[in-house]
Amino acid sequence: MEQTEINKAKIKKVKLDFKDSKYSTGRRKKSIAKVWVKKGSGKIYVNGKIMVDYFKRPVHQLIVTRPLEVTNVINNYDVKCSVRGGGLSGQAGAIILGISRALISHDENLKKELKKDNLTTRDSRVVERKKYGHRKARRSFQFSKR
Repeated sequence: MEQTEINKAKIKKVKLDFKDSKYSTGRRKKSIAKVWVKKGSGKIYVNGKIMVDYFKRPVHQLIVTRPLEVTNVINNYDVKCSVRGGGLSGQAGAIILGISRALISHDENLKKELKKDNLTTRDSRVVERKKYGHRKARRSFQFSKR
């Protein structure tokens, strides 16, 4: 009981002021990210938490910061994200697209670099639906000859 109270005290939601910022949305699988970008010092917040506290895996942290690293503006903009649905990988992918779109609306000159790394394109791959007569989308039920 005490351990969870200590963890909650460490990771507290941050109130942010993003009045003069650019807004954009990003989607990936079932995840939808609302992203606000404004001039700042390079801080990234996801669902009111610092990005490192929300995305524990370094792979997800690298994915989220990719649009800022490609355009060399990682220390020039603050990012606030509100993301819902899906898993962490889908959420990270949705945030990428949202940050890229918001950066382009902030500065049109960054579009060329982002487009070159395919960061402005929505990844339309989603889970294939299950079909009747099958165990999963393509996997059939086990066949027994005898």
